[in-house]
This record gives sequence, structure tokens and C-alpha cells, in this order.
Amino acid sequence: MIDVSVCICTFRRPQLLRRLLLAVFSQNMPDCRIEVVVVDNDPQQSAATVLAEFKAEHHDRLIVLNLSQPNISLARNAAIRAAGSEWICMIDDDEIPRRDWLLNLFSTQKKYAADVVFAPVLPEYQDGVPEWIKKGGYFDRRRLATGTVIDHRDARSGNVLVRRSALAQITQTQGGTEGPFDPAFGRTGGEDSMLFRRLDESGSRMVWCDDAPALEFVPLDRARAAWLLQRSFRTGQLFVRTELAMCPPSARSGHALWLSFRAVVQMGIASVFVIALMLFAPLKAFHWARVAASQLGKLSHFRGKASEAYGD
Repeated sequence: MIDVSVCICTFRRPQLLRRLLLAVFSQNMPDCRIEVVVVDNDPQQSAATVLAEFKAEHHDRLIVLNLSQPNISLARNAAIRAAGSEWICMIDDDEIPRRDWLLNLFSTQKKYAADVVFAPVLPEYQDGVPEWIKKGGYFDRRRLATGTVIDHRDARSGNVLVRRSALAQITQTQGGTEGPFDPAFGRTGGEDSMLFRRLDESGSRMVWCDDAPALEFVPLDRARAAWLLQRSFRTGQLFVRTELAMCPPSARSGHALWLSFRAVVQMGIASVFVIALMLFAPLKAFHWARVAASQLGKLSHFRGKASEAYGD
């Protein structure tokens, strides 16, 4: 019997994957039977060498799958199907946890009788990242006290422990594959937002564990104004897309109209602040520029083309 299955989807990050696997197989959790499931979602199998190295050492404790179609939803679903435990722990391939990571996740789960436990993801900046990026906190995320009950607005798939039976309640066959993550969001992102919205609606108890952080590597090519604006644009698109996807069909048109009106108003307000602040408070001006980009992304959703952020 396996106590926990750590599921990792990887795409062209073999060195970051290596350090993550070292951290997972070094967890300080006595008497816990851990298996690791890795899905290499790169058609060129860029993780093959690293995975062969760990497979030779850990044998059946490491399950390796190859999925040549780049789609994060399909990769996550494949990992979950292969997992042998009632408890699924998902962590991204550019993250690294502390040695007591799993111990603290399970401690919180037991203490608060949770179906889902979320933990912080903190930035780990590559050398050379500009100070204004760090000062602006653009890669910081909200943290909560351990045991805080949360909903989908604080949920994400980057550092989470979830009960398999909770996932089974929302698992559907979509596009010929079975799993809780929607393949329609597998190239654009937003698949985790859809999953945790559905878990929220199903009544799953979701709590926060602030004692099990993971560090997320922030490379130089992300620590740029252009990348941050693009991310804000894309998250705006995904917000509208997931909002409308979860909205009852009878109310969808009215909700779309309201979201559009609100985005226009907010974009106008944000643009005024950008112009007013850009000369004497550039960091504050950039904050409002990101708000404006997000609203523009919301409006762009209605053009029918979603930005792709995963795969080639």
C-alpha cells in the first residue's frame, strides 16, 4: 500500500526536475510509503536522462510516463490515473519543497479533517533579477494562517494535497480521456481554477497549511515587465473564460455583458492612474498597467481566441 503519490508533470526543465526529485525522495516522513509519478509531456522526452537516473535508484517508487501531446490537463490526468494512493500531492517541476513538506501537509490534513490542503509557493529568484521586480512583489502570493478554510480563489495546483475520492466525484470522460482536469484548458492554463471551483461546489473541505512552503524558481526571462504584462493579460482572459464556463447557460449572456462592462470601466480607471503616476511613482504606475492589461485580456476573450501558455 502507498500512503501518498507525488504527481509531477514536466516540460523541458530537466535540471529543475532533478532537484525536485532529490527533495521529494529526501522527505523527512518516517514510516510513510511514498511513490512519485512523473509525466514527461515533452515530445522530445527531454527529461529521459534524469528520469532514468532516478529510476535506477528508486525502482518501483518512481513511475515514469511519456505523453507526447503537450497539454497540462492530459498530463495531470495521466499522473492521477497512474497514482496508487488515496492521497495525491501535486507539485510543479520548477518548485522545490523543504524536507518536512509532506509531514506538515499531512499534519494539517489530519488536524482539520481536510479533503484538500494548499500550501504557499514562494519566489526563488535567479541571480541577476532586477531589484524592482523583487520590491514590487509581482511573484508573491497571499499567505494565510494554517487551518484557514479557503475557497477556489486561493487555490492552485502548484503545491497541494488532495483526496483521490474527492477528485473522483468530478472526474469525467472528456475528449476520449478520463480525469478531473479539463483538456480544453490544457494549453491555455486555467485547468486548476476549473478543478478547484468544481471541488468547491462539490463541498470538499479545503484548508491552508502555511508550514509546507515550496520555492518556485523565477528565471530572468520571466522577471521582465513585458512578461508580467502578458501574464496579467492572460489571467484576465482565463478569469472570464472560467467564470462563463461555470455559469448556468441561462445566465451566461447576462453575466458576459456585466463582465464586459466592468472590464471597460476598470480599464479606463487603471489607464488614468498609469498616466498620472508614471513620472513620479513608476512602480505604482506599473501596478495599474498590469490591472489595465488584465481588463484588456478579459475583453479579448470575446474575440474567441485564448492565449496559449503551455507547449510550443
